[in-house]
Amino acid sequence: MLGASLNKVFDYFKSRWQSSWNYSLWALFIFPLSPLVGAVTVGFVSLITWLKQSRKISRRPLNWGFALLSLLLIVSAGFAQDKTAAFLGLFNLLPFFLLFAAHSALIQTFAQLRQMAWILVIGSMPVVIIGLGQLFLGWSLKFEILWVVLNWKIAPGGNPPGRIASLFLHANTFAAYLAIVFILGLGLWLEQWQLATRGRGAGELVAPTEWGLGERVQKRGIFPLLPSSPVPLLFLTVAVITNFIALIFTNSRNGWAIAIFACLAYALYQGWHILVGGVAAIISSVILAAFAPSPVAQFFRQYVPAFFWARLNDDMYPDRPVALMRKTQWEFAWSLAQQHPWTGWGLRSFSGLYKAQMHVPLGHPHNLFLMLSAETGFPSTFLFCGLLAWILITGVQLLRKSKYINTEDRLIFFSYLLAFVGWIVLNTVDVTLFDFRLNALSWLILAAICGVVHRYNQQDKLASHPN
Repeated sequence: MLGASLNKVFDYFKSRWQSSWNYSLWALFIFPLSPLVGAVTVGFVSLITWLKQSRKISRRPLNWGFALLSLLLIVSAGFAQDKTAAFLGLFNLLPFFLLFAAHSALIQTFAQLRQMAWILVIGSMPVVIIGLGQLFLGWSLKFEILWVVLNWKIAPGGNPPGRIASLFLHANTFAAYLAIVFILGLGLWLEQWQLATRGRGAGELVAPTEWGLGERVQKRGIFPLLPSSPVPLLFLTVAVITNFIALIFTNSRNGWAIAIFACLAYALYQGWHILVGGVAAIISSVILAAFAPSPVAQFFRQYVPAFFWARLNDDMYPDRPVALMRKTQWEFAWSLAQQHPWTGWGLRSFSGLYKAQMHVPLGHPHNLFLMLSAETGFPSTFLFCGLLAWILITGVQLLRKSKYINTEDRLIFFSYLLAFVGWIVLNTVDVTLFDFRLNALSWLILAAICGVVHRYNQQDKLASHPN
């Protein structure tokens, strides 16, 4: 009886396959506000996608690579000193491999990339407003609905104090989220700006045939605007500036570096050499103010606010313990990896080992790749890095070679590749794995890149071998 009822439920949702992408978009929108609701929705979409396209998913070589990686991680957990912690740590990886495989089959078009980017930018606005209120107006909130369905805890003044964190647990985590959204938002802004400067309406980008979300929404599009409406460009201008301001006040050096890197990359991509020179001059001034010999540094410090240069060279926090410095953490993680090079010490083992040695509690070594080397061994880490490199290389190849991509589509695809590179850079100086929202967002971006690459590679093959 129960089995028959479940089959009816699955059959119903299979028939609603066209709506699966809609649910993923709603999950992306709600993720920052309610991680649980977002997680359940994305998980359900992934399940339905696997049921519908399991044969297609299982045939992709990249998914074979993640299946092998999953096996290596399970073996590593079996050799861990604390097997319970290691097997629990698998939940930060294995479910997201399944999510990646499902959504790389679900996401196929540049239109979906735009939809996803728009939803992320729109969804970031309430989170940023809450964060700015937290920092400048002293907003404090503890609001719960059914414990985990909606659980907002906002500390006045930020966390750590003086650094904006909004609904995220730490300012660095919020900075990582903002960096990704800022990159995608800036890409959308450039796209809309190009359409406006060419004499076409910004609303043309949101034509119902391209931007529809399911049959009901396809008839009107996401934004039912007139073709000449300036609203998308105006909204994106406000959103990008607001996100950038919030990113500054996270006081995260990593976030600042990613944002500057993104601006330079877009300027180079657009061929704006004057802007590249201006940004490079500003960056050089800040670096000289922070690290140049005293006479030179003092000259530049007359013009560069201490908020920036003192954060870069740690003058803002002069008494930081040696155990909390990244160099110390990285050296310790590397020594652990050398001691157990094949299977590592087990996932989630770094914190306990570091505390026993350094007498300082620390959740991770602020480098994802060193952490995986120490906790899962070199084979797993090399395979993981190889799979990421495969995704990046195939994405760049598609951007450069495919004859099916027009100028606007190249820009949005370039934005996703840039967000991917930004994620890699972030994880060389931090670990975004432990925040569920960031982890899911990262894998969805990878899935989006892979889904589009696979589809257009198939088109290239069909065009080359029509018979």
